[in-house]
Amino acid sequence: MMETAATAAVVAELPERILHLPQGGSTEPITDHRHHQHQHQQHKKERTNNFTNYMIAGSVAGMVEHMAMFPVDTLKTRMQMVAESGGSSYTSISRTLAWIVKTEGPIGLYRGIGAMGLGAGPSHAVYFAVYEICKEKFGGNSEGHHPLAHGAAGVIATMSSDIVLTPMDVVKQRLQLSGNHYRGVVDCVARIFKEEGLRAFYASYRTTLIMNAPFTATHFSTYEAAKKGLKNVWPENTDEENLVVHLTAGGAAGALASAVTTPMDVVKTRLQCQVSRLHFTYCIAYTLTIHFYDHFIHLFFSGK
Repeated sequence: MMETAATAAVVAELPERILHLPQGGSTEPITDHRHHQHQHQQHKKERTNNFTNYMIAGSVAGMVEHMAMFPVDTLKTRMQMVAESGGSSYTSISRTLAWIVKTEGPIGLYRGIGAMGLGAGPSHAVYFAVYEICKEKFGGNSEGHHPLAHGAAGVIATMSSDIVLTPMDVVKQRLQLSGNHYRGVVDCVARIFKEEGLRAFYASYRTTLIMNAPFTATHFSTYEAAKKGLKNVWPENTDEENLVVHLTAGGAAGALASAVTTPMDVVKTRLQCQVSRLHFTYCIAYTLTIHFYDHFIHLFFSGK
């Protein structure tokens, strides 16, 4: 009688036991396995959404940044080029600005903005998407400060985005120079391709990488370090979304990175704006020699 009762109890429990049988040799119950599968699918969906969000946000941010700062970029381009090649005769920002407005009008500050609009959107979408993916892969999102992870992610993101941006950057700088004979973005692209070939659009790519790799590594490492430092100093007022934190950290990072890479930026501008192509190494040596003379040697011998 006791055996019959025990057998009946086991049979009564069979349906519940079947629902919890191991699957594929696993020790997890079926319900737990399905729960883990659901969590994995949710996590994969969230990563896809994040990737899309990074691309859209990066694209919009890049276009807004370049459009807002385009007059300053025009001044920089003019000052980096010699006057005989369409650059500025002045080394002062205020005098260069006054000269452009006087001789060309305010529109002169915005020549080439269409090319930048076409290049900035796609390139920044690639930039921020690759950066966030690499930062996650390299462990940059874990607890603590990881400057190497942030720097490495930034370098890879820059190399990827520069492939997209460099051709339009060449067109943009050609249009920014005074006295250019291009009728617009399309005419500039067509004439460069016809007269100089496809290589002209990437004449400065190696210089751009040499410049942007340390720029990005310095920028992102400094940016992340500044954010964490501000949180330690003012933990009650420095949450992740605080605008002051982003502005302060971004300003410090941008200033330091620009100071490190400005000489190579001059070389990049000279390479992109030359009509007759110079050898890469020769152009770097020539440009650095000329600037060393202008800003150092000439300073000691002026007035003699």
